[in-house]
Amino acid sequence: MKSRYELVLLPGDGIGAEVIAEARSLVDLVAARTGVTFGLDEIPCGGKFFLEHGARDWPEGSEEKCAAADAILLGAVGWNGPDGQPVSFEVNGKRQMAGWSPVIGNRIKLDLYANIRPVKCLPGTKHGLSGKFREVWTPETVDMVIIRENTEGLYSGIGERSADRATDLRVITRRASERVITKAFEIARERAGTPRAGMRSPRVTCIVKHNVLTGCRFFLDVYNEVAARFPDVEKDVAIVDSFAMFVLTQPEKYDVCVTTNMFGDILTDLASVLQGGMGMAVGCNVGDDRAMFEPIHGSAPPLAGKDKANPLAMLLATGECFAWLGKRHGDERLLRAHTAVEAAAATLVARGEPLTSDLGGSAGSKAVAQALRDEVAARLA
Repeated sequence: MKSRYELVLLPGDGIGAEVIAEARSLVDLVAARTGVTFGLDEIPCGGKFFLEHGARDWPEGSEEKCAAADAILLGAVGWNGPDGQPVSFEVNGKRQMAGWSPVIGNRIKLDLYANIRPVKCLPGTKHGLSGKFREVWTPETVDMVIIRENTEGLYSGIGERSADRATDLRVITRRASERVITKAFEIARERAGTPRAGMRSPRVTCIVKHNVLTGCRFFLDVYNEVAARFPDVEKDVAIVDSFAMFVLTQPEKYDVCVTTNMFGDILTDLASVLQGGMGMAVGCNVGDDRAMFEPIHGSAPPLAGKDKANPLAMLLATGECFAWLGKRHGDERLLRAHTAVEAAAATLVARGEPLTSDLGGSAGSKAVAQALRDEVAARLA
């Protein structure tokens, strides 16, 4: 246990700033109810920051503050400039989205190699399809974790462009592949006691396009080498395009899934449909020594300032931050806080109120966040 945990908050743009404010209030509540002391350092960042200051998308010294923190909470980045196009700037001679530094930059520089995204359908979840809300998937069939390699692949940043051609180099290395695949098998072992329909033992599914792509064949080879060290965990291989169908039609087949960077980016957004949409989807960027937690929705400029954004993904991400810190430092207070946040979100969904419109409700963002904090407070009393 530590006497004080240092957290960096990165609000970003649009609804990112709104949901991070609700997360800050949750951190304050947990501190008051558990006795945990947090130091909070909020750093502006993203497209709006760049428009106002130029040259950088966050202040000088931000990289060092993030590296020194015990954990990071990220809202969302992305903003349009006066021309109506997303704001971009130059990083190492290449054009990048303004907001690259706190997101991709942190993932690479802090070596947050595993992007861990839990996909769980809470009891009572109503799925919005074609303008109607109804229970399509159930908790018994949706309980998986998708783990995405977070530092290379098509996001390696290596590419070129001319008047007639553009290329992006997809880099798959043994080191990056081995450690993210190992992380997947370790998590599968940890989840062995979790009830999952039709499964008798933990399973790790490797998602690749090995019938076409050389990098995927290499990733699969490394997967097979790692799998040999975990004989108690079932092996499974899925071609990415077929997985995109079966994850929606037969989600009960999957326990822990591991894949490369771009595939994981796309598939986790797709899988969020199973849990009610992006407003419920959490992203945990984890390395060996550092971690950053975020909702996987974007900054959604059209929703900014309208009290419409679903804050649950950000609040659940904050709960995952408590869990990571609690496990890392043996702090039962933080583990209790994580359990309370999870239970509070489940209570709101099961009760059906208050919820934002993406889950079929009519409440505003602030009302939902306050209701969750009230539930957490009652559980930590």
